[in-house]
Amino acid sequence: MADDLLTTRARVMRDLMATGVATADVVSLLEDAVSERRWWSEQWPAGREYVDGLVAQDVQDALLEKVGRWPLCTQCEDDDVHALYIHPELGGPDPVWVCEHSGTAIAPLGGLGTDSASR
Repeated sequence: MADDLLTTRARVMRDLMATGVATADVVSLLEDAVSERRWWSEQWPAGREYVDGLVAQDVQDALLEKVGRWPLCTQCEDDDVHALYIHPELGGPDPVWVCEHSGTAIAPLGGLGTDSASR
């Protein structure tokens, strides 16, 4: 499980870095989310497939309180600033970032800023 959480942390960190918000304070938020989900996953080992998306949502929620919505959609051409959200909403296998307006899958978790998430 520890290796799985390190992989989860790395995926969310890649997205934080790709979107330019990976400051020391934000990385601390990520560390807190991973720590809390470590306990959660120890209590419910069968829930492992939910952890990636849940950590991403935890960081997203913490950032909303600190700096605003994250990550922002860069795919839509309108001027309405809006966020991406993780899908499936309550976690699950293979989480992806989805545009809250169009419902379009933008990138897998850990894939923001890559070719699969052309910007």
